Amino acid sequence: MDLAITTAVASSFLDKPVDTHTVLLGEVGLTGEVRAVSRTDIRVKEAAKLGFRRCILPRSNAERLTAIESIEMIGVQSVQGVLDVLFK
Repeated sequence: MDLAITTAVASSFLDKPVDTHTVLLGEVGLTGEVRAVSRTDIRVKEAAKLGFRRCILPRSNAERLTAIESIEMIGVQSVQGVLDVLFK
């Protein structure tokens, strides 16, 4: 949930919306690194069932997951990486 909250704050500050079909998973460290979370495979599959088309998650989690047909997975290492994907 940390990554989603951090992204919501950045979205508000930049006055740019996050795509409603994007889900964010991950914890954020004090230096801005995006840390792995548990049970990522279950979370991503459930997000796909709910209609999300893109999932931004920690790179370490993304590297261990097998592809899920209906959702694009983007692995990031830092909050800056998330902002680059979402707002550039």
